[in-house]
Amino acid sequence: MSSTTASTSTTPKVVLITGTSSGIGLAAAVAAARAGWRTVATLRDPRRADALRKAAAEAGVELDIRQLDVVDEASVAAAVDGVIADHGRLDAVINNAGAGHLGTLENETVADVRQVMEVNFFGVLNVSKAALPHLRAAGGRLITVTSVGGVVGQPFNEAYCAAKFAVEGYMESLAPVAASVGVSVSVVEPGAVATEFVNNVGLDLTAEIAAAGPYAPALDAYVTRTVAQFLNGAQTQDEAAAAVLEALTADRPPFRLQTSDWARDFTGMKLNDLDGSAVLATTGAWVA
Repeated sequence: MSSTTASTSTTPKVVLITGTSSGIGLAAAVAAARAGWRTVATLRDPRRADALRKAAAEAGVELDIRQLDVVDEASVAAAVDGVIADHGRLDAVINNAGAGHLGTLENETVADVRQVMEVNFFGVLNVSKAALPHLRAAGGRLITVTSVGGVVGQPFNEAYCAAKFAVEGYMESLAPVAASVGVSVSVVEPGAVATEFVNNVGLDLTAEIAAAGPYAPALDAYVTRTVAQFLNGAQTQDEAAAAVLEALTADRPPFRLQTSDWARDFTGMKLNDLDGSAVLATTGAWVA
């Protein structure tokens, strides 16, 4: 069945979500299924699907769990083609897959930065490009989970923020073009979310600080502040996923949604900060 003919049928709408092994992606997959969407939950390594399956079972929903590696164009094409072959349509995509990164330019290679861009920026483009013909046919939605780090640059997150800035700029530029062919584009900006910060970054923070040379005092201050924020002020993954679900189900979703009052205040500081002084005063205090 073609995606064009499927879009007029009465079958449930189909959403494909990337990066669903944990965190916001897992919560968004369960929430979408609860809301009546046929949910294709994808992840790079299917062996990491146990938590996803458990969450779906506890919620009493069914998920179509599939492999998709966002940096592998063949994997992306196979996943999208498989959804069309099996479900006949694709009404929405939620780009959630990504990887954390901590470091600063003098202490890492340009290849390290390229890898961060590959996962967090080009991976989004790979999935979006493959999906757009089907989203056009369905009058669908393209939703990307970015970060407050896509609006406000943050110490020791140069590469990560650069990738998220790139996603925000790309999607903001794409939105009116996509709208001209019937596709809604939105970005969702989480702040601190309690979903394994240290594990997602994949670093031994004590060792990183010890090896940071002249940047060690600033990195120590940043890590102390950030870990405290995640322990004391982070929202849950379900709370963050609620904003993703809003972008998926609202009659007229906005282009930009934040997941918490803190995220709204933080990004609002940047959007109202014409000379940049408010942002640098805030983030400078994090490393003092």
